[in-house]
Amino acid sequence: MPLPGYLSAAPTVDAVRRQLGAAIFARVAGADGPANRDRIHLSEGPRWFDEGAPIRQVHGDASMFVGGLRALLLQSLHPLAMAGVAGHSGYQGDPWGRLQRTSTFLATTTFGTAADADRAVARVRAVHGRVQGKAADGRAYSAMDPHLLRWVHVAEVDSFLAAHQLYGAERLDQRGRDRYVAETARVATALGVVDPPLDEAQLAADLTRYRPELRSTPEAQAAARFMLLHPPVPIAARFGYAVLSAAAVALLPRWARMPLRLPYLPLAEATLIRGAGHGLTAGIRWVMSPPPIADPVPAPR
Repeated sequence: MPLPGYLSAAPTVDAVRRQLGAAIFARVAGADGPANRDRIHLSEGPRWFDEGAPIRQVHGDASMFVGGLRALLLQSLHPLAMAGVAGHSGYQGDPWGRLQRTSTFLATTTFGTAADADRAVARVRAVHGRVQGKAADGRAYSAMDPHLLRWVHVAEVDSFLAAHQLYGAERLDQRGRDRYVAETARVATALGVVDPPLDEAQLAADLTRYRPELRSTPEAQAAARFMLLHPPVPIAARFGYAVLSAAAVALLPRWARMPLRLPYLPLAEATLIRGAGHGLTAGIRWVMSPPPIADPVPAPR
């Protein structure tokens, strides 16, 4: 006896869902993604953060796609931090590799065992130890500089939290937001940040304190053009990436846009862009979540 149409179509929908989810995961996590995912989530041992921790809620949500892009744009406004990225990261030559390394680090420190998190931090600190030089204005920079490390951390946490509060599946209340900032401080301290912010108010104050140091540079503008206008994205994914880009730009504070020559369109941002951002992040969340287990279909009598 054939199943009704809506039941017989379900496996096809699930197959498409799995294929899309696998394609996105492969882009974000790389060829070693499945093995890393198993190691991160299935290895036994104590973790830095318990089940239900706000950092797990934020870093495991599809809103991170928006928050990550916003963080990169915001971080680029510090001339010394951007000089280090332009001179050492190879983001234009291997942008997907950089994304995959960053996403693996975030996943490991957020969900992995304490031992794996310690090893991930040690690898990053070893890389940072080799990143030093002089910016175009002659000032020396080092990726081990606690002041620059703090800026990168503050811009990242502010961006992840802002994106989650607008596009996350479930917003954090004030206590949850403060806990999230405090939890990220554990990772920041391990990386070498001195006295990272411990709640949302301190995070906002830190962001304000850095503003006199932020400005436009040719490197920052080139990075923005690359990320927003010329990313190496397959044709099939370009519309989705355009929505992510618009959502990330719309989340930037107004003072951060002019140096990067980014527009401010309040009406479109509050309606079209926000609606499209919600739709896209919900779609990513759906395809990257395991499908629900269906109730068994009763056998015909």
